[in-house]
Amino acid sequence: MGLFDRFKETATQMQGQLLAKKNELKSGAFRDASMAMCALVAAADGHIDPSERQKVSQLIATNQVLQNFEAADLQRRFDDNCNKLAADFALGKVTVLQEIAKARKKPAEARAVIQIGIVIGGADGDFDKDEQQTVREACYALDLPPHEFDL
Repeated sequence: MGLFDRFKETATQMQGQLLAKKNELKSGAFRDASMAMCALVAAADGHIDPSERQKVSQLIATNQVLQNFEAADLQRRFDDNCNKLAADFALGKVTVLQEIAKARKKPAEARAVIQIGIVIGGADGDFDKDEQQTVREACYALDLPPHEFDL
């Protein structure tokens, strides 16, 4: 099995795991951390390309797990995080990682946030090194070992 096929299978498995937990993933901390994670993955290389931002927005709107929340609210939170990262990437990254860390209190939600990051990062078929490093940093913010997610 090729690397692309293996990654695609992993992303599909993670989405399935997320769907199985959908009814548990309704807290504000999960919502906020997920939108912070999406913005961080979109900006993994240090900037947010408008097409990347649009693509992630579409993924957020169509992700079944995130349908527990109002789409307009998710979009606003995602945009706020993107704007922080665009204004000052280093400072924005610290702020966004702090938002992600708030999901640390509930291990199932913390793992789900990481899974969201992996699913979003790999949606284009290329979970690149910058995206992997970004999700790894989020693991540390959530006190989760990256190797649990093959990172």
